Amino acid sequence: MTTTRQLQDEIMKIKKEKDICILAHAYQNHEILEIADYVGDSYGLSEKAAEAPQQTVLMCGVRFMAETVKILSPEKKVILSHPDADCPMARQFNVDEIKKLKEQYPEYAVVAYINTTTELKTVCDVCVTSASAVKIVHNMKEKDILFIPDCNLGAWVAKQVPEKNLQLLQGGCPIHAGITKKEALAAKEQYPNAQFLVHPECVNGVSEMADYIGSTTGIMDYVKKSTHNEFIIGTENSIVAHLQFEYPDKKFYPLSKKLVCHDMKLTTLADVYHCVKGDAGEEIILPEEVRLAAKKSLDAMLRLG
Repeated sequence: MTTTRQLQDEIMKIKKEKDICILAHAYQNHEILEIADYVGDSYGLSEKAAEAPQQTVLMCGVRFMAETVKILSPEKKVILSHPDADCPMARQFNVDEIKKLKEQYPEYAVVAYINTTTELKTVCDVCVTSASAVKIVHNMKEKDILFIPDCNLGAWVAKQVPEKNLQLLQGGCPIHAGITKKEALAAKEQYPNAQFLVHPECVNGVSEMADYIGSTTGIMDYVKKSTHNEFIIGTENSIVAHLQFEYPDKKFYPLSKKLVCHDMKLTTLADVYHCVKGDAGEEIILPEEVRLAAKKSLDAMLRLG
């Protein structure tokens, strides 16, 4: 029987021989993070990929993340670790629906959460991440903004930037949005000494009880700087495990056992092994006109952020 360590060692050997850069989103399992060149949030990983010297990039994440890497690095070969790893939120609205809304609200700028397809980005004015959304919306010259697709993230941004008029759609992450206020109250009652850290994709009834609201990396940075020793983590449960490894003297509790992204969990260490060998994964191919149209919204994000 092959052990985790043996498989990791073989992956490290092959990726070095084939000059492959491995990216791992923070929601991946810990054994995958350990063999990655870079770990982080979706857009941060795509920036790292653009800077990396390797010409082949393996994205251990979901499809829109691999597409974002390809948008920024068209000259590189980009592999998605599992062909079925998608983001339900990314496909909640299509191009025709957003075009109709733009006709209905012609004066509005369209802001798209980065958790969207490449096609959807082509009809948007600027992209945002959960970490950059408040700053970018604040810096936009337009007052009227159509924010897609996550209404919970959008509502949180609207509170931070009250001078803007945000119109929201009823979309969002089904995993984060599925957590109820009742569950949050139960967790706080069970762990009364723990600080409560949540992702802005959670519903307002949950977020309003938080000690901190922020992106995945924001939550992890908060823990790093905090003098507290106990935390309830209101985002994907893999973050609980990663924090337990990073800070073994502190205690971390999942907000709910339901906070699991099954698309992220599709990628296994064995998948990564087969991807670096060259007999698994899916190469991301984007038509150049689509890539360039989508890149405009990412360029605007950099300019405003």
